[in-house]
Amino acid sequence: MKYTQLGRTGLKVSRLVLGTMNFGPQTNESDSHTLMDAALDAGVNFFDTANVYGWGENKGRTEEILGTWFAQGGDRRDKVVLATKVYGNMGPDGEAWPNHDKLSALNIRRAVDASLKRLQTDHIDLYQFHHVDRSTPAEEIWQAIDVLIQQGKILYAGSSNFAGYKIAQANETAKRLGSFGLVSEQCLYNLMARDAEMEVIPAAQEYGLGVIPWSPLQGGLLGGALRKEREGGGARSTTGRSAEGLADPKVRAQIQAYEDLLDKHGLEPGEVGLAWLLTRPGITGPISGPRTREQLESALRAVELELSEEVLASLEEIFPGPGPSPESFAW
Repeated sequence: MKYTQLGRTGLKVSRLVLGTMNFGPQTNESDSHTLMDAALDAGVNFFDTANVYGWGENKGRTEEILGTWFAQGGDRRDKVVLATKVYGNMGPDGEAWPNHDKLSALNIRRAVDASLKRLQTDHIDLYQFHHVDRSTPAEEIWQAIDVLIQQGKILYAGSSNFAGYKIAQANETAKRLGSFGLVSEQCLYNLMARDAEMEVIPAAQEYGLGVIPWSPLQGGLLGGALRKEREGGGARSTTGRSAEGLADPKVRAQIQAYEDLLDKHGLEPGEVGLAWLLTRPGITGPISGPRTREQLESALRAVELELSEEVLASLEEIFPGPGPSPESFAW
């Protein structure tokens, strides 16, 4: 496994992040534990989750699965850089309830204690804001975060799904208050979704944030969707992204060109999608959310995959990026 610093921090994390969103909804507890053991054995030390994972009436279930895994001992917790998130409504009995969501000081305090209980740990290494809260002052948010850091309940704060200017606002406010500020941004970024290159990734680099791409295979589209369709396995469509994508003739043509290119070079689509992200400036590591041991092993191979200049150039032709800003939208 290869490692890197998380943004401007001294924290060393693996260049592959284990995403746990499928733990509970699609992968049972026993199989989830097996996947986490395998990831740790392979050197993956960066695990990502969120308080809402498990979804619906089972919100929090994914954190509970991590908690029972940590409780098995064997230095599991000490070896893992644990990241979770706060924002979604975690009201009692699964109900939406005032002050049980977003980033008020009250909800941050309540949510972190609930996550610690589910995770069966005394601290969270990276506590991430799952979304922008337009109604809570940044000063209030940082005050709450600084209290948690002083209490030893969290070590670092990160963002997810923030616009570039919101990253700037958050860290300028933190600087003014003497807080450490955001150290990471988790955003949608892959060969097919490159808008983050215009503002989000440049802002993250300017402020010393590590970038953690989610949905690195665009909901399965970049994981060999057409091949699976031909083989009768169908494309993954849990969020509709893959099914909707293949229904678009332009997207379908892109995916066909992508798979043809990789067939020519004897490469696996899912591995290339992850490996491409590892070549991009400012990227800490993509989040891989395996449901099976085979998917985890494929993601691990991606970390070692070196893409040739020819392949990289061809990928750029198939999936052109927006270019730098402001030129990309101003000239």
